[in-house]
Amino acid sequence: MSNAPLMPKATAVWLLDNTALSFDQVADFTKMHPLEIQAIADGDSAQGIKGMDPISSGQLTRDEIEKGEKDPEHRLKLAESKVVLPQASKKKGPRYTPVSRRHERPSAILWLVRNHPELKDAQIMRLVGTTKTTIASVRDRTHWNAATLTPMDPVTLGLCSQLDLDFEVQRAAKEKPADQQYGGATLLPASETTRKDEYEPSSGKSEDDLNVDAVFAKLKTIGGKKHDDEDEDGL
Repeated sequence: MSNAPLMPKATAVWLLDNTALSFDQVADFTKMHPLEIQAIADGDSAQGIKGMDPISSGQLTRDEIEKGEKDPEHRLKLAESKVVLPQASKKKGPRYTPVSRRHERPSAILWLVRNHPELKDAQIMRLVGTTKTTIASVRDRTHWNAATLTPMDPVTLGLCSQLDLDFEVQRAAKEKPADQQYGGATLLPASETTRKDEYEPSSGKSEDDLNVDAVFAKLKTIGGKKHDDEDEDGL
């Protein structure tokens, strides 16, 4: 059998007290060593442990026990449970960091912050297995050991794999918005600034002709008024 019953030691105590099974049969069913079963029978082990009935718990049937009592070579089989429990889903959370490596996490955080500033706090938490408070203290240089921290690659420290680091970096690069190109004013080309536009007159006469005629007309008017004034004086 690959599965052991619930509370194997208490089950062994009950089987030794209520059945005629051999030590080997009880040891095989409870996945314990035969010498330990013998120690329980002699009272040297499991003192004070109350036996648990495997029949009432549905782990063993009475017929199976009777077969074992009649045949010492028979090995008891654990009864199949009638209740099917759903498989527990693995919860996603921060990566577990061994105790021996936990003091190196601030150095790994400092390395990630400096070399990959595009990484979010949640990504650093997944890679290193830390908290937002620790990340913030390393960023702001308020960590208690900030003066002696040295940036160290988390892959080299064994806190994460190179594949995990590359995946998070690529993911952060995809989520980062593209830099907008500068759309401000630019210098005009020299061909535009040095080009001379040809003058296109709006009428048949040029502005110079119009100005000359106006000047002469004004002069004639002035001259005429002057002669009129002299004639009046002569009279």
